[in-house]
Amino acid sequence: MDTNLSRTDRTDLHVMEFPHWFHRSDHTHRVAAAILKHGPIARTTLAQDLGLSQGALSRITSDLIYDGVVEESSADPDESAETRERRGRPQTALRIRQDARTFVGVKINAHLANAVAINAHSTIVSRPHSHAISEQSPDVLARTVAELVAACAADLADTNLPTPTAIGIAVGGHIVDDTVVTFAPFLHWEGRIPFAALVEQATGLPTRLYNDIDSLLVDACWFGGGVGYDNFAILTIGTGIGYSLAFHGTPINYPDKTYGLAGHILIDPDGPRCVSGHRGCAQCLTSDSIAEEYSQMIGKAVTFDDFGRDARAGRSLATRLVNRTCFRLGTLIAAIANLAMPDKVMIAGESAFIARLGTDAIRDGINNYRHNQSAPVIFEIIDHDWALWAKAAASRVLIRYIKR
Repeated sequence: MDTNLSRTDRTDLHVMEFPHWFHRSDHTHRVAAAILKHGPIARTTLAQDLGLSQGALSRITSDLIYDGVVEESSADPDESAETRERRGRPQTALRIRQDARTFVGVKINAHLANAVAINAHSTIVSRPHSHAISEQSPDVLARTVAELVAACAADLADTNLPTPTAIGIAVGGHIVDDTVVTFAPFLHWEGRIPFAALVEQATGLPTRLYNDIDSLLVDACWFGGGVGYDNFAILTIGTGIGYSLAFHGTPINYPDKTYGLAGHILIDPDGPRCVSGHRGCAQCLTSDSIAEEYSQMIGKAVTFDDFGRDARAGRSLATRLVNRTCFRLGTLIAAIANLAMPDKVMIAGESAFIARLGTDAIRDGINNYRHNQSAPVIFEIIDHDWALWAKAAASRVLIRYIKR
């Protein structure tokens, strides 16, 4: 495919400086980030968590309130003042001003781009917008992103919310410096694609790029099911297999992890071969492999959607493949738990519905490769929604914005 490399490889494309919400010390940004992640939070708790004196924290939070970054709120909006007083809880807590800034997140797939806007609490505040992708060239996709951002901004114009501050884009592949794509197998791009700069030219807004799996992981650690866990992993099943691990809310930085390496871990010696010739690797969890296996079982060519329909209807052969697939998924989760030792594993992706249909088989697969005295592996299944992936990309720029 012609990706317009003569243009997108140009060295004269430069990304915008990322904007500042406020200009303060590193300690001040650290406090603001902690309030974003844990707020509403009492001053005493915040000071203890960050190892700051009450005086130092008071000065910092006063600056943040003055700058319009932080506001005071009820420590528990659903708890009465009488109850708080009886329990000795503070009357107020600190939180980020949710309506002070907005950001747009975009998730780009092979055939569809999705976008939403979020506020400073990482809550979606626009309608979800999508655009079919018929041309995958970087220049055309940059214009597609611009259309989606404009649609989100138009939604915000009907509210009291400010216009978007920056754009976050999630792509399946390898990203360098949050600005350049060097590997995007589903988009068939080749070479170094300065996609952030192209989007900035099309939108006029600062833009950063992120791996889609890492974005979903970070969003969960800051605003979702990963909050409060030291080690948290995400495993996605769908068109491909994705895996990422976070420590204290930050993805572990391993340069080769975005090449889909987890997809080739052996999980079933009797399973089908992948395109690389591996028998029984985790690629058997992908939608194409499942469709092919189901076709062989029923004796005719069918699609993954056909399998999904039959699985939800409880047809016997589809249910058999659901249980087989989920046992394999449990085997992969056990390998992750045994080696990476996360406190929790989140299962997501287009095919995550299969996991909901076969949770008992997942537990069987996990237990088959765990010591009988080992702690149960905590896992959570997330219903698939591309808007959540777009939100995750927006969350990445929000976190970057507050942590500067």
